[in-house]
Amino acid sequence: MKLKKLDYELTVCKVKSVNDINYDDGFFFVGRTDEEISLVCETSKTPQNTQARDDGWSCFRIEGVLDFSLIGILSEISAVLAAEKIGIFVVSTFNTDYILVKRDNFDRAMSALKAAGYDVI
Repeated sequence: MKLKKLDYELTVCKVKSVNDINYDDGFFFVGRTDEEISLVCETSKTPQNTQARDDGWSCFRIEGVLDFSLIGILSEISAVLAAEKIGIFVVSTFNTDYILVKRDNFDRAMSALKAAGYDVI
């Protein structure tokens, strides 16, 4: 399985309103529930008026479109990283999954995944 590093720093934050988000700003993911509006975005494009934020995330994507019948992909990746005591934040889309790890742990995460047989590009 191929994993591709994304070349920008990300921020995970909460915003008060979807109107606080610039939908023309590159990579972002919005999750809205009955309790909150979460935003993952490029750090340089984080809205000024966040309610809470956590900077310093790096990200890799599972390459290709994943079929919904596939089982255990995230489980296997998270197990490799958990064995290295590396926490993750995951965003899933219709096509694939994005795994965020803190920037300070990113190189170690990539090394562990390579050692486990993943093709990191």
